[in-house]
Amino acid sequence: MYKKLIIDYADPLDLNDSISLEFQLRNNPIVPRWIDRVEAAQKQYPIDDPARFYGLGNNQAESALLQINKCIELINSYKPIIDRCVDSVTDQDTLNYLHNIFEKYHGLLNQQNHNFWVQAPTNVRKALADLNISVHRCESVARGAEPRHVVTWFGLPKDCELLPSDYLHSVHIWKAGTVFLNYVEIGKTIQELAEDNDQYIAPEAFQPFRHYSADFVVRFFDRTPEQANEKYILTNNFYNKNKEFFGDWKYCYTNASFPVADLVSTLDLNQLVTRQFVKSVRFS
Repeated sequence: MYKKLIIDYADPLDLNDSISLEFQLRNNPIVPRWIDRVEAAQKQYPIDDPARFYGLGNNQAESALLQINKCIELINSYKPIIDRCVDSVTDQDTLNYLHNIFEKYHGLLNQQNHNFWVQAPTNVRKALADLNISVHRCESVARGAEPRHVVTWFGLPKDCELLPSDYLHSVHIWKAGTVFLNYVEIGKTIQELAEDNDQYIAPEAFQPFRHYSADFVVRFFDRTPEQANEKYILTNNFYNKNKEFFGDWKYCYTNASFPVADLVSTLDLNQLVTRQFVKSVRFS
């Protein structure tokens, strides 16, 4: 039985320049199932983007805009389906529009049957998938970009569902260095809908946190009870105003976060600024 998660962070220009952080695995029933998914992913796929970090370093807005507009240019070079670009990370309406493009032409989770997705070459598919990531990167920068990083294995099927009892282990407050399951649905949570004022999203693209995979996020920032209460009020008010939209999904009003590990090493974000590359993920 594993006790620790160990992540090695390296300078992307010199992988020998690295540090290791240790995380104590939590004792809840989600953890062994998540570990199983990670090990399955590692047998088949490399990490999608080992440099997917947020909130560390300068020029984040400039970098986010460059990435998202490169995705738009590549997609349109294959087929002109996007008629807008992004000039500011605060242009939430355009970001909502682009997220809807991703939902429409990519398809919801395990429903990638749109002709565009089926027929597009690999590099265009990747650009469409990266468009989603780039939209959320812009939104993150606009909202302050709290320090964190995300590890994903796109190729691993997202076919595992949380059990009703798993929601008892979700949290709304945490300490810096907590590791969580990453949201793998194609769509938006209730908190994202409330924050984004999204006028483009289709009802079926509201997707509560139901599926999980190997993917995870390490949040290097605290969430206080006061901050959690602000999020709760925001989402609860939005839910009460839009109950018909959400239907009978029992947990849709929760902003669920599912912790799997906690940092036990000393955290120095200055060390991570120059080592924004996940060299390896392992258990011991």
